[in-house]
Amino acid sequence: MTTPPARHGKTGKPINSAKLDRVVADARKASEERAAGYREQALKIYDWVCGRCARTFTRDNLRELTVHHKDMDHDNNPPDGSNWELLCVYCHDNEHQKYEEHLAALAAGRGGKQGTGKQTTHNPFAALAGLLKKEE
Repeated sequence: MTTPPARHGKTGKPINSAKLDRVVADARKASEERAAGYREQALKIYDWVCGRCARTFTRDNLRELTVHHKDMDHDNNPPDGSNWELLCVYCHDNEHQKYEEHLAALAAGRGGKQGTGKQTTHNPFAALAGLLKKEE
């Protein structure tokens, strides 16, 4: 029993999977080449130090130092490196996790400066003015 070819969702025409595989492979290759280019540039511009945890790197562990795009746009690669920062793999993962959580909060309607809807009831400085007056 053979599986029928996949069909386009809107047109119903058969999908040429070989062509699709070529397009995906070409896109991946272009992305890897672009990444190699800006990584080499960033490593020349910046010290080999993680911008978050300040861990220093040598040629022996340089593979653990990544280029982070500050605006999350991997196609925004100005030659001066103003959109990049070097981060260790752990800090880089953390940055992207924070971004994903931010997007999820926006999608859930909890983004922006609206807060979580919870009211703060404790004021640790409520009696401060009275204490300062006593000392005078």
